[in-house]
Amino acid sequence: MVAVFSFTLTTGIQNIEKAFLQNNPKLLFHLFSAQNPINVSLPDPIFFSDQITHQQAYFVFKKIFSSYSTFEFYSEQQPLTPEKSSYIYKARWSFRDKKNNDQYPFQIFFYLVKQASGKNKKTDWKISEIRAKKI
Repeated sequence: MVAVFSFTLTTGIQNIEKAFLQNNPKLLFHLFSAQNPINVSLPDPIFFSDQITHQQAYFVFKKIFSSYSTFEFYSEQQPLTPEKSSYIYKARWSFRDKKNNDQYPFQIFFYLVKQASGKNKKTDWKISEIRAKKI
């Protein structure tokens, strides 16, 4: 049971990494919780803080990725060994402002929760909160 649990979480985290490295909000959209609002709190230069729906989160990250280009995104934690129904994924996200080429390093946290969805009640890991701080 733990191996399957860890595998699905690992897949979700790989998709988060891929979304940021490819500047692709569509990949993130599938990871956002549709059942509950998502808390997003990002410091300057993005400066965004609100509780939003998964559709709004898609558009927020579409705007972010159109203005800023990720050049570095990697995990800042040890291998995964989750044993609960929630997990905090911590990463380093460095990006460049497309207008002036300024660079910004953030430490970013994703609060992931297990949620059952669909007719077969398949359990997936979903993002319910994203917070970042400048490094």
